[in-house]
Amino acid sequence: MRIRAPAHLHAGNPDLSGDMGRLFGTLGFAIEFPYLEVEIRESERDKSNDEDALLFLKRLRESFEFPPVEVEVKHYIPKWVGVGFHTTLALSIGIGISKLYNLNLKLDEIALAVRRGLITALGFYAVKVGGFIVEGGFPIEKREKVVPPLIFRGDVPENWFFVVAIPETPRRKLLDVRKVEDEILENLKRMPPELADRLSRIVLMKILPSFIERDIRTFGEGLYQFNNLLGRFWSDYQESVYCCDLVEEGIKIMLEDAYCACQTSWGPTFYGIVDDISIAERIRDKVKRFLEENGDGGEVFITKANNRGAVVLDG
Repeated sequence: MRIRAPAHLHAGNPDLSGDMGRLFGTLGFAIEFPYLEVEIRESERDKSNDEDALLFLKRLRESFEFPPVEVEVKHYIPKWVGVGFHTTLALSIGIGISKLYNLNLKLDEIALAVRRGLITALGFYAVKVGGFIVEGGFPIEKREKVVPPLIFRGDVPENWFFVVAIPETPRRKLLDVRKVEDEILENLKRMPPELADRLSRIVLMKILPSFIERDIRTFGEGLYQFNNLLGRFWSDYQESVYCCDLVEEGIKIMLEDAYCACQTSWGPTFYGIVDDISIAERIRDKVKRFLEENGDGGEVFITKANNRGAVVLDG
């Protein structure tokens, strides 16, 4: 039983204030590449070629009964770079086991069992439905007890291209942040309500209408404003508006040609959106050259949105 599931790109969270009874909410995209592919097969005992897979397998076994399995990760999403490896892996394993043994598990049940996709549910909906996603956060009193609801989902046009950069140099430093991410989120200072108001208004009155109208220029402008403004709130936990100077400069380079440029999650991954493949190639080459000249290089590639979510390849 093989499952293929998309990585995702965050744009950010509109409400970290909580004064209206909910927290977070998330905007973002499922993308075609990179993708995760796992194979689930019957086995004499639980085993895997990935330690994280074994952890999620253990959590699933705490909630559901099923025979032993082997989980082989055949194609990886990069870990700890803000594109959703762990949530995608956990949910994909649950989907595969459910299909293999006809357990008929709902994705919500799997998410609750593996304890992923409950604070921000972008990864959950990237796996479930793909596309451009806006989810509505969780009620404060139900933190990690429910999956945040989907409030908007749309197919991203085929002629919208994402230029994605994963610089190598900041990855080591950001591992330290990732190790205490749960602690940071648990003790996060509350956002001023007026900032949450502004972010939410950008989403409601600029990002969503322009997406529906396929106005990529206004959409990109709104997305950049949203991501940049939110980055100022997170500046206590990173070097500035972005995770580091290298990413900040990379985003400036993207903005010379792209409709927007954003950091995803904690970074270091950042991305721009265009509607012309030749422009996408130009941005890719410029950013790749910049990363090679100002650090240890990294990956820079062009991809499209994934408008399907996870798929069962065989079995």
